Amino acid sequence: MPLLSIAVFLPLLGALVLMALPRQDARIAHGISIATAGLTFLVTLAIWARGTLPGGFAQVEEISWIPAIGAAYRLGIDGLSLPLILLTSLLFLLSSIFAARVKERPAVFVVLMLMLETASIGTFAALDGLLFYIFFEVSLVGMYFMIVGWGYEDRQRAGLMFFLYTLLGSLPLLLAIIGLYLASGTFDMRAWIDAPPLTGLAAMLALIAMLFTFAVKTPVFPVHTWLPTAHVQAPTVGSVILAGVMLKFGTYGLVRFALQMTPEAFTQAGQVILAFGVFSALYGAFAALAQSDLKKMVAYTSVNHMGYVVMGVAVAALATDPGIRTVALNGATLQMISHGLVTGALFFLVGMLQDRAHSREMAEFGGLLGLVPWLGWAFVLSAFASLGLPGLAHFPAEFQVFLATLNAAPWAIVAILAIVVTAGLYLRAIAAVFLGAPKAKWAAMPDLDRGEKLAIVPLLILTILVGVAPSWLLGMIDATMKALQF
Repeated sequence: MPLLSIAVFLPLLGALVLMALPRQDARIAHGISIATAGLTFLVTLAIWARGTLPGGFAQVEEISWIPAIGAAYRLGIDGLSLPLILLTSLLFLLSSIFAARVKERPAVFVVLMLMLETASIGTFAALDGLLFYIFFEVSLVGMYFMIVGWGYEDRQRAGLMFFLYTLLGSLPLLLAIIGLYLASGTFDMRAWIDAPPLTGLAAMLALIAMLFTFAVKTPVFPVHTWLPTAHVQAPTVGSVILAGVMLKFGTYGLVRFALQMTPEAFTQAGQVILAFGVFSALYGAFAALAQSDLKKMVAYTSVNHMGYVVMGVAVAALATDPGIRTVALNGATLQMISHGLVTGALFFLVGMLQDRAHSREMAEFGGLLGLVPWLGWAFVLSAFASLGLPGLAHFPAEFQVFLATLNAAPWAIVAILAIVVTAGLYLRAIAAVFLGAPKAKWAAMPDLDRGEKLAIVPLLILTILVGVAPSWLLGMIDATMKALQF
């Protein structure tokens, strides 16, 4: 049974079914959304049960597509892509549950979300360069219309900024893919990885093109400026998907394309790439500290945490010890997953607070922990995870990144200062919003309802599970990272 194809196209099928129905009220639309996303999640669990190979790609599906140019429908997984596919299907399921409160054009919203899930899973599963680029680009359309159609006051500008940045940013990747094709005669990404076809100046130019695309998507300073605006103006579900899934397109591409397909050029540029990662980590933390808007603060912490991922990948290229390389890549990959869990939870919670108070300004609140304990304690747990508290999801990821950095590039350990800054900004936010005497105007604020609990509790449980016992996740990641050749 082609489980990967089912996982990729089942959401699209759900969207088509909804569009074909003569009656598309909110209840039917959200019912189809939750059922489709739930089935997709179960399929990805079945893919996980089938497992991966210690080296190379497993569960490969291949059908000739455009034989004249060597393009084919190729899907497959390894220890890098499978955890991201699982994360994607989980976040879309939880987003579907949370989105059940959307009453404005619910059918269109659900169709966009399901199409976006197909594009997202397809991006991580594709093993054909042309197919990868198609999935990668199609995702922009769904998120653009989600921001413009259901965002907040400045949504038109935010949507246009997001679309232009990411569309123009992805064009260099297309040039790099064409260059890899011309040098190899195929779009098979496995062939590009097993025997990188570009060398010398051509490889360096391809690397620069890839780095620009994936830096925009990650995002890395200074091409990050679209992110805070897009997050602040996007609806809650849009922010969760953008942070939890779509930012990972950039860091996934950094490993799958830049590191694996142009390894020599990547190693030569490793110190520069590492410097961008360090600066992004520090800049993101200090920029978040300067914010009074909760959602913008969380958005800037994404720049910070994605900077750690870039550091891990760069350190892996610079390290001469295979063990240190594996530790760096394990930490970087685990950070991608933990960021999706933790930041996804934070955006849900900020969205829940905004729905109640119609404000995100920290100065507007105070003492909410006693009024809305479910929301308050969930935010405290997620904030502690985001600042890297031991026993929660970010700690094992960041510990491995910094351990490898200390061994391979000691100067870059200065980025650890960002953890201190992140701790300060979250403690400030907790104190301002949830501690102290409650304001009278929030006395009637309701706590989380059943749907909101269903959306947030799984993320909190996984945040603790990954922090306390990460081996169940690191097992599949480690087997692939040990076998990577670059």
